[in-house]
Amino acid sequence: MTLFSKIIKGEIPSYRIAENDLFYAFLDIFPFAKGHTLVIPKIETDKLFELPQPYLAGILPFAQPIAQAIQKAYPCNRVNMLTLGFEVPHAHIHLIPMNGMQDVDLLHQKLQLTKDELASIQKKILQYL
Repeated sequence: MTLFSKIIKGEIPSYRIAENDLFYAFLDIFPFAKGHTLVIPKIETDKLFELPQPYLAGILPFAQPIAQAIQKAYPCNRVNMLTLGFEVPHAHIHLIPMNGMQDVDLLHQKLQLTKDELASIQKKILQYL
């Protein structure tokens, strides 16, 4: 069972942003920027393009209102979507508020946020959903 499956089942706490029958979205606890949210399918599949068609077709419509809420909560040039998947073998996308190409450096230091800061970010995004 992956770390993300444990988060979906509630065995590991998370800062939930949205959920439906197929997907779960929550804050990345080591974000590249405030508002950085992960969107994951509720099935274990390692690679995004190995997802069954209903999941692959549904992930962007599920993510769209979340990305719009992130952009309202944390004004930026755009909320970009990244698919990495090297750290956790569970298909997922990253929604990251960005202002320019300098924000694409994935090797730069991630933010170290407190539980209170993460809860505040969660609350701020949720007010726009």
